[in-house]
Amino acid sequence: MNNQAPISRKGRKIAQVLEGAREIFLRDGFEGASVDDIAKAASVSKATLYSYFSDKRQLFQEVVQSECDRMATQIVSQLDESKPIKDRLTLAAFGAAKFITSEFAQRTFRICLAERDRFPELGQTYFESGPAMGHREICRELSKSIERGELKIDDVEMAAWQFSELCKARVFLKASFGVQSEFSDEEIMGVAKEAVETFLARYGTK
Repeated sequence: MNNQAPISRKGRKIAQVLEGAREIFLRDGFEGASVDDIAKAASVSKATLYSYFSDKRQLFQEVVQSECDRMATQIVSQLDESKPIKDRLTLAAFGAAKFITSEFAQRTFRICLAERDRFPELGQTYFESGPAMGHREICRELSKSIERGELKIDDVEMAAWQFSELCKARVFLKASFGVQSEFSDEEIMGVAKEAVETFLARYGTK
């Protein structure tokens, strides 16, 4: 078993390889994806690919981490602390719900579940790069809001997990089971607003 951690290198060639790998993994899954196809999609040689990544598992882990990092950075960068708590949480909830129903998140989730027993490190990478990282960001935002007197929470860790679960209401299971593959921004925003209303009813101070 390869327990190497994602390497998070940067540069044009790395970005090229990751984009090609992302395309093939989403198209063929983990088991079906071949290094030859990835190299072709990235327009690089296999030798170049192997100079950056030791094997397919490490490449998959890096694709997952880079995409989750990108989405987390995008969501956090949009949060304006001068806005009311309801507006900030709604924006965060919208971003979270949008990501978990995205093609990338859904396909990656299914790949990790399918490969859980053979390659548990894939699931661990997805969990750490996605849900766990998001959880830490939510904890930080909730802690700031508590300090400002906007929220009253005794267990921030639990409250953050509860917030994440509220953002999944209805849409996550529909997406996961293939009942619905596309969600409009209006539908996602509806879920986000209801999540925040419920959360503030429990933890809001006003």
